[in-house]
Amino acid sequence: MIRSAGDVKVPVAGEAEAKPFMEAADLGAFDPRKALGEPGSFPFTRGVHRTMYRDRLWTMRQFAGFGSAEDTNGRFKYLLEHGQTGLSTAFDLPTLMGRDSDDPLSLGEVGRCGVAISSLADMRRLFDGINLGEVSTSMTINAPAAILLAFYIAVGQEEGVPLARLRGTLQNDILKEFHAQNEYVFPPGPSVKLVVDTIEYCTQHLPQWNTVSISGYHIREAGATAAQELAFTLADGIAYVEASIARGLDVDAFSPRLSFFFDVHNNFFEEIAKLRAARRIWAHVMRDRFGAKDERSLKLRMHCQTAGVTLTEQQPMNNVVRVAFQALAGVLGGTQSLHTNSMDETLALPTQEAAKLALRTQQIIAHETNVRDVVDPLGGSYYVEKLTNEIEATAYGIFDQIDAMGGVLKAVDRGYFRRAIAESALEQQRQMDRGDVKVVGVTDFVEGGPSDIPILQISHETEKAQIERLKALKRSRDAKRHAAALDRLRKDAHDGSNLMPALIEAAHADATVGEMMDGMKSVFGAYDGGPEW
Repeated sequence: MIRSAGDVKVPVAGEAEAKPFMEAADLGAFDPRKALGEPGSFPFTRGVHRTMYRDRLWTMRQFAGFGSAEDTNGRFKYLLEHGQTGLSTAFDLPTLMGRDSDDPLSLGEVGRCGVAISSLADMRRLFDGINLGEVSTSMTINAPAAILLAFYIAVGQEEGVPLARLRGTLQNDILKEFHAQNEYVFPPGPSVKLVVDTIEYCTQHLPQWNTVSISGYHIREAGATAAQELAFTLADGIAYVEASIARGLDVDAFSPRLSFFFDVHNNFFEEIAKLRAARRIWAHVMRDRFGAKDERSLKLRMHCQTAGVTLTEQQPMNNVVRVAFQALAGVLGGTQSLHTNSMDETLALPTQEAAKLALRTQQIIAHETNVRDVVDPLGGSYYVEKLTNEIEATAYGIFDQIDAMGGVLKAVDRGYFRRAIAESALEQQRQMDRGDVKVVGVTDFVEGGPSDIPILQISHETEKAQIERLKALKRSRDAKRHAAALDRLRKDAHDGSNLMPALIEAAHADATVGEMMDGMKSVFGAYDGGPEW
């Protein structure tokens, strides 16, 4: 259902029709035998590969990052030793906001919610002893994403790894920051320009690099419904494709390296249907709207993460069960990569043992449940197909609303996304307050007393050491080379050039994250948060 929200309409959570069972009549004219096709064939509803996990498991990519580069390097190696098959990097708040560790606004936040990276020297320490030519690395970073990619490229160059061998994913999805997470720095226009710079550069030089991980995760965590998460995420993807084509890039040259990142929430079958609908919509959009001809351009490849917002501080052991079911939904939905949350994440950063248990959850699903033996085992289910169709139809309706406003950037200017997410979040809270939604250990089956789960503490000494090391770098670097690199960066930003070459040069000259962000900010300006809706 739809209801009014000012001058736009947003779907309301929890209003799906309830029936005790589904039958063929519920699918109307939709005949799964004719409409679905086979796995690995257009429109990829049943999966992007014909054999899916029978031949190759999804990548087990646990998100990790805390304290210093050395701390996180140790966690990376620990997870790799215990069977993880790809790296995923969490950065601290100063880094996410494009600030150096010694910035006064960084005080108290250095290394707290991720690893502190301010310079190329930090990036070297982060990947010390890890061959960048052999590992796939994901980096969850947005406003300063191009800078962190420049650091990664520079480390690879120092190791002698050809750019063509670097494999990984840059989240680099600035649009969802304006919708939900608020870790933006520049205005929307220059921000998208910087994303396209990375797409263009990687298309030319890093053919194995996923340039944008278009993210619904943070949209859902902020309170969006499953359908809103899907629609807003794919709308952002459409905006990046449009901007890249406007730059002069061929759609089939860059779109195979776009990837997506979805939340897997508690509604088991709805989440599976959402992931199936995402593939079908994207295949049609890329073929029919953008004229893509390469089959790889039509395939929506995704990373999934279990829903952090569903985890509870109360009875944290219950989170192990929540995560297991959410992870199973991600696998049955056909994800290519998966992160499982640790049970203690509502209390602090994950301990080593909790992170290992989260990884073991994936390994048990992979090796003990036999779900990998059949591709899309729920395909053809009356209920799952009906949910998939409903979510798809709702998403197309939201696309129409966004198009009527003039596209994603115009909708951002009008506060559409924030308003829609806020209304959905409010409705979900009302459902909980009314008792329509139950949370074990919180609304029902409550127990008293604090948790005795051990938590990971980040000491003040970690922050102090990081700041002292950064200040020493600034004193010892080649001042002339550093100044020249920043001058080039400002000039290229002013001229509208692709900034990746200048950022890589600045990285090698020991320019810091904050210095490069300030150089671009002097040209692009800073975003004030947009309209008060």
